[in-house]
Amino acid sequence: MTNLIVSPTALAFAVVLVLIALGINLHEKIGLEKDMVIGVVRAVVQLTVVGYVLTYIIKVDRLWLTGLMVAIILFNAALNANKRAAGIPHAFPISLLAIGTATILTLALLVGAGALRFTPSQIVPVSGMIASNSMVAIGLAYRSMNTQFRDQRQAVLERLALGADLKQASRAIVREAIRTGMAPTIDSAKTVGIVSLPGMMSGLIFAGVDPTKAIMYQIMVTFMLLAATSIGSVIACYLAYPRFYNADEQLR
Repeated sequence: MTNLIVSPTALAFAVVLVLIALGINLHEKIGLEKDMVIGVVRAVVQLTVVGYVLTYIIKVDRLWLTGLMVAIILFNAALNANKRAAGIPHAFPISLLAIGTATILTLALLVGAGALRFTPSQIVPVSGMIASNSMVAIGLAYRSMNTQFRDQRQAVLERLALGADLKQASRAIVREAIRTGMAPTIDSAKTVGIVSLPGMMSGLIFAGVDPTKAIMYQIMVTFMLLAATSIGSVIACYLAYPRFYNADEQLR
């Protein structure tokens, strides 16, 4: 398994799979063909560039370069979460604060506990895992809040008319948004090892690492992602819900 090499032929077959997915999308008129093509092209370009950049950063092993790479990851994660906000004011700084807090706090705890060393080969990939999961959770939470504030507009207005403050009027919506954001990570934790075989654990075992240590590492990663998505979703939702009201505390 350690000598597996992806040949040009194998890569060509992978492209065929993408074409099949694209063909299904066109046949069913789903309307995602443009996003699929852009996603494939961006994935190839970004992975190629990042692969060479990471090789350089790992070889140089400088603190400021590692920090810069983490900052770039956080910025792009917040930018992508902002795209899912659908008009929520100040969604980008909220996303950046939420994702940054979740990522940095989790990394600090792991480094402090000795589970990670502050080296680019460890910090950059793990920060990417944390930020990407937080990004997805926050994006789902934003969508949930937009939908619920629209669908429950009358109920929110009634609560405000009865004297509820903004937090009381929005509490149920915020809680449901947090649950929606965390749902994929929780479902993943429930099915890990039964439905999905974690790539990190499998890779460590294939590389000859003691299975017990690989299992412990994967458990740590699972707990890390649960904590990060929880922190990120809570921060983003509680900072975002007041944006649905104007200065006079009226629902926009």
